[in-house]
Amino acid sequence: MEVSKNMMQHSFLRVLSILALVMSSAGAFAKEDSDPWESMNRKTFAFNEFIDSCCLKPVAKGYRAITPDFLEDGFSNFFGNATEVLTIVNDLAQGKFAQGGKDTLRFVVNSTVGIAGFIDIGSRIGLEEHDEDFGQTLAVWGVGEGPFVMLPFFGPKTLLSSATLYPDSALTMINTIDNEPTKYGLSGLGVVELRAGLLDLEKLAAGDRYTFIRDAYLQRRTFLISDGQLSDEELFGDDEFDDEDF
Repeated sequence: MEVSKNMMQHSFLRVLSILALVMSSAGAFAKEDSDPWESMNRKTFAFNEFIDSCCLKPVAKGYRAITPDFLEDGFSNFFGNATEVLTIVNDLAQGKFAQGGKDTLRFVVNSTVGIAGFIDIGSRIGLEEHDEDFGQTLAVWGVGEGPFVMLPFFGPKTLLSSATLYPDSALTMINTIDNEPTKYGLSGLGVVELRAGLLDLEKLAAGDRYTFIRDAYLQRRTFLISDGQLSDEELFGDDEFDDEDF
């Protein structure tokens, strides 16, 4: 028991150290210089694209081809429900107590009546799904997102969202399962399900895929952190418009 306690304390201190490093360095990058590591990021992106084309994409296409729509939707709902505890904790950490209450009710309803989240009863009764994580919470507290970074296997992130991967993962229900084969099996299925869900979206990518994915990711992060309350500058960039432009 003492060994386990010491390991938990060590992990907690490690997370704090990483977050302290991020908090001290994220503000050093100007907002307009969001991708100072582009050369390195593009190499990582090329590596991820190779792995995807060889492994993930073919498996995702096969999964979609043999999986009935209702079952595919059910798996998507299940994995979404598995992250609800993470959302609830960050609701409360951001002071969104009303939203936290609704998300808690959504989680309870979907986990029971919805059969472990396989059926999204919550959305049917007006309890919409939210997406909150520790990176968003720290951003709300005033910590800068830092530069864009493309991680091997994990894909597009910011420095801040990269540093919070560990606590985010710790509050995902699948990672709390004690049975290792079950945990890894569900994790693998989750990756395939997620990739299958991107098959249609990737058709929207135009021009340079790296730039498209980077900009789409950063815009989505801004949208999530601001809860959709974007300024004109965030929506349209630094360009100024007047009536004569229309």
